[in-house]
Amino acid sequence: MSHPTDRPRATDGTLRGRPRRRRVRRGVPLPLLIPALTGLAFLTVPLVALLVRTPWHSLPGQLTSPDVWQALRLSLLCATGATAVSLVVGVPLAWLLARVDFPGRGLVRALVTLPLVLPPVVGGVALLMALGRNGIVGQWLDSWFGVTLPFTTAGVVIAEAFVAMPFLVISVEGTLRAADPRYEEAATTLGASRFTAFRRVTLPLIAPGVAAGAVLAWARALGEFGATITFAGNFPGRTQTMPLAVYLALQSDPEAAIALSLVLLAVSIAVLAGLRDRWMRAG
Repeated sequence: MSHPTDRPRATDGTLRGRPRRRRVRRGVPLPLLIPALTGLAFLTVPLVALLVRTPWHSLPGQLTSPDVWQALRLSLLCATGATAVSLVVGVPLAWLLARVDFPGRGLVRALVTLPLVLPPVVGGVALLMALGRNGIVGQWLDSWFGVTLPFTTAGVVIAEAFVAMPFLVISVEGTLRAADPRYEEAATTLGASRFTAFRRVTLPLIAPGVAAGAVLAWARALGEFGATITFAGNFPGRTQTMPLAVYLALQSDPEAAIALSLVLLAVSIAVLAGLRDRWMRAG
């Protein structure tokens, strides 16, 4: 006697004789359509206005000015440095949160993600209180090593890493939780240390999540404004990044501000395009 499920299958794997499930297309209710279109316009019209008001005839000259390239170079260097700092300390932190069960882990996770919702200016003030010349840590850095972080290029890197690292930690922790820990456990049973198992087994498995988190952290660091201007100031050639240059140019040269904004917009679009398969695809 044949089993009820032993029915012939079509080439696409579905059972013959059973109607294929199709996505039903229905009309959108007007009370939902109007707010949806309003929200879409609210998010897209400002970007369209930026493109419409762009002085395309003078744009090449604006983008090739020394001040723009100076700010762009500093922004790229500082964002890359902040991302490197986030990778060095953020990946182990994400592993600790994902793989180790210790008392107060929920509190630690909350503290790690706090910069996501903390106003950036408040973050800059907190960094001054901690790492300033009279800060609880900065006073010892100054007296023991002669290191002063505020209002320096290194201060820009620190401020950007402070606001960007949570993006990396969240991405890597989520990837670690989705990865099967049995591979790491198998490596340890074969004689590998926990660090060797992480480096040779776990890290290659979570490499896509690490890359995605690094790109998000880099993009967040590139666009950081509040913590940077509070902790590092706005000194051309030393701490003036692209967002700070946009803010300064907007007061005296709106065309230059638009040109700088277009550069940041292009970078943001490139980041979204690079991450679309991981973050933007809804199935």
